Amino acid sequence: MLAEYYPWIKAIHIMAMVTWMAGLFYLPRLFVYHSYEKAGSATSETFKVMEEKLLRYIMNPSMIVTWLGGILLILAVDMDWTQGWWHTKLLFVVLMSAYHGWCAYQRKVFLRDENTKGHKYFRVANEIPTVFFVVIIIMVVVQPF
Repeated sequence: MLAEYYPWIKAIHIMAMVTWMAGLFYLPRLFVYHSYEKAGSATSETFKVMEEKLLRYIMNPSMIVTWLGGILLILAVDMDWTQGWWHTKLLFVVLMSAYHGWCAYQRKVFLRDENTKGHKYFRVANEIPTVFFVVIIIMVVVQPF
């Protein structure tokens, strides 16, 4: 039954994934700029609002829809579970989800005015989802093994 809706499920999955990735690229960038601000300042408080809205209203729903869409896509096709690309992709999607959790944790640290990390830390952390993204896309499109 799901096979009939496969193209629609795939389209929704891709749209959600793109939105999720945009948030995963942007939130750590906000942390870079937020780390320059003095706790309690007006700018710091503005960053707190921006970070919360990005996470709550864009990133969390996008991650959930991405996962649900992926599960539905798996159920819609006869999947060969022995292919290595599939295992690698799944591993990196789980790592991406863990990174999302780390972002949520860091937002709470900033919210409590307890951040001790500098902008360089967040600049490096901002590159992590790019690596995950590249690996996931290569696994899905090229299926190298």
